Amino acid sequence: MEKEVLVDTHCHLDMPEFDDDRDEVIKRALDAGVESIICIGTDEESSRAAIELSRKYKEIVYATVGIHPHDARLYSDEHSERLKALARQEGVVGIGEIGLDYHYDNSPRDAQRNAFVRQLEVAVELQLPVVIHSREARKDTMRILRESGATRGVMHCFSGDRHMAEEAMALGFYISIAGPVTFKNARRLAEIATSVPDEYLLVETDAPYLTPVPHRGKRNEPAYLVHTVERIAELRGVRPSDIARITTVNARRLFRIGRLPHSGTIAYKIRDSLYLNITNRCSNSCTFCIRFHSDYVKGHNLRLEHEPALEELKAAIGDPKNYREIVFCGYGEPLIRLDLVRELSSWIKSKGGRVRINTNGHGNLIHQRNILPELKGLVDAFSISLDAQDEETYNRLCKPLYRNAFRAVLDFIRKAKSITDDVTVTVVAVPEVDIERCRELAEELGVRFRVREYNVVG
Repeated sequence: MEKEVLVDTHCHLDMPEFDDDRDEVIKRALDAGVESIICIGTDEESSRAAIELSRKYKEIVYATVGIHPHDARLYSDEHSERLKALARQEGVVGIGEIGLDYHYDNSPRDAQRNAFVRQLEVAVELQLPVVIHSREARKDTMRILRESGATRGVMHCFSGDRHMAEEAMALGFYISIAGPVTFKNARRLAEIATSVPDEYLLVETDAPYLTPVPHRGKRNEPAYLVHTVERIAELRGVRPSDIARITTVNARRLFRIGRLPHSGTIAYKIRDSLYLNITNRCSNSCTFCIRFHSDYVKGHNLRLEHEPALEELKAAIGDPKNYREIVFCGYGEPLIRLDLVRELSSWIKSKGGRVRINTNGHGNLIHQRNILPELKGLVDAFSISLDAQDEETYNRLCKPLYRNAFRAVLDFIRKAKSITDDVTVTVVAVPEVDIERCRELAEELGVRFRVREYNVVG
């Protein structure tokens, strides 16, 4: 895969398996594009060792501190106080690995639950994220997390089912995928790795354990994270660079390490298309819209500080022929800026590029006229958000600024066919939407139909 910045969010770099070549392991990680490694504590000794490594490899290795459920039988009040003292040291970015393990039961389950609750209390008090180990203990893990008040954390090396993943994400927890996703028989994990929304996805090695294919059977190390990333990208139909960017932004946000892009991106690449984010204004306030709970799409910050001008966008695009298509699609409704869309589309077409507009279909409402003839010859394709089967559902889900918006969307779809044969209507898969009725509407209108997963922009 092409070199991209990665974060290994779970590694046991302090373990004796790395004693002979730790410096070389870190160098190989950096050479592979792994910029940061979170070294995870599992008991007091390993927590201290992780802190020492974070000091030795400053701004490369970070530490977490915690008591693993295997050692929960040893947990006492003194542990909580010592854990707080460790957690306040420089380089510590979380509490963990903590949780429940009902597979091995190396500690009595009552002791596991007690240690889990007490360490969650430490994390909440210190406002640190938690790294959760849960094996064959879904019910108790989720109950304790709900009751704890913890809202920042990661389900490490996730091995649960989709229902558990959804429960965890509803609490604000990330889902971390490790090397087993590369194994041939990892069907359930592959499904999870495919379905987790971008804004909740993390990757890890759990080195020296869980070595991915093609190195399975050898000691794992952070440099091998690239193979897990490649497999996830294959499953999700994107580039490894997309997964690297997405998971790195997520890791930086969760553990508060490294730098996040502060200014909004006006042109961002997904697969082989270039997307243009020309406005954050919109004539809908859709209840499912990602812009209301995140600034990021596929690792790109789309929260604009200003609306880009024509020349700024041309510079960001470069040569339009470098992309399969140029797509007007960001955190707002592009046809609000109709004049800019016309001018820029004309320039793109003159350079041999292809133009697609992703729109909510309000263009004629916004401008109080039929704007589609003005786009003839400039736009090759439309993707129009239908998002409901009837006006009542549309108004409830999309909260349009304009009256009769649903009927106007249907009319826009009909008129769009007069300037291009490439018209697709889309709906977001949320429970209130009757997908089959929407599919029937698309057939009646004579256009293509696509269902968008809740998190997908593009």
